[in-house]
Amino acid sequence: MKNRNETELTAGNDCIERLYEAVLAIKRHGQGAPRTVKLAQEGVAKMAKKLVEEAAEVGLDAVQGNRIQVIRESADLLYHLTVLWAETGIVPDEVWDEMERREKLYGIAEKLLKSGNRS
Repeated sequence: MKNRNETELTAGNDCIERLYEAVLAIKRHGQGAPRTVKLAQEGVAKMAKKLVEEAAEVGLDAVQGNRIQVIRESADLLYHLTVLWAETGIVPDEVWDEMERREKLYGIAEKLLKSGNRS
């Protein structure tokens, strides 16, 4: 039986997987959620710009101590990240695999140094 944290993490992954599949369907058919259709038509440069904007909003809201806005903007950030993954052919499982690889090497609360060994 999963503990509460494992269940919540699985639910989060499932939500991103569903979003990813919906974005792929929109890309294939060119119809669906209007914002996603428009973003898909505008291409990777616009997607990357929106991702950076959302990341900045999360950071600013965190500095201002606005917890609710951090949650809301984080959802927007994950949406834009997922759209960018779909556009660039990255499957969420590839990201989860990289996170697991890093956890085994460095522990879950670490990230690779930019100039570090990328084995």
